[in-house]
Amino acid sequence: MDKARLIRFIQQVLPMSPARLALIVEKFKPMKISRNGFLLRAGAICSQSHFIDSGIVRAYTYDLEGNEVTTAFYTQDTFASDMLSFFKRNAAKEYLQAVTDCETWFITYGDMQESFHAIPEFREYGRLNIVNQYNILKERMLSALQETAEQRYVNLINSSPEIFQNVPLKYIASYLGITDTSLSRIRKDFARK
Repeated sequence: MDKARLIRFIQQVLPMSPARLALIVEKFKPMKISRNGFLLRAGAICSQSHFIDSGIVRAYTYDLEGNEVTTAFYTQDTFASDMLSFFKRNAAKEYLQAVTDCETWFITYGDMQESFHAIPEFREYGRLNIVNQYNILKERMLSALQETAEQRYVNLINSSPEIFQNVPLKYIASYLGITDTSLSRIRKDFARK
């Protein structure tokens, strides 16, 4: 594993000098997670933020009836963590589980805080990254309220086609807020078009 993807990602979010970038990147350590392995379990405090170099991670929780509900997918070139647990140091309410074998670069809470204080560019990078994560969350919330299941399906297949090649359909249906049967119908209709 090399850090080329991580370096490219950081430079896209906030271009900076090679010297500053090297200071940031050295804080990230490699990790391999086998399929179905956990990066985080509900009830634990999130102590690592993972940049996905390869593979897919999903976030999930349980509803009031005890049904598993997928709340997010993290694919290559994205960060996976429970941001509230990570920054507020409280117990996570979701699980983060590898759907495929994954390779990540992670930074610990301590190293991130130290870097925020020591490297002004990293502080700005972190701010921009949090704004981007908030934007994704807000768009997902509005999508659930304002779009049909078919529109949400099309948006997901256009933005993350790899999910449909690697993730069980029951997780996708749960993420879209529909039943497995409804997803099958939507997929058939979509294929006909």
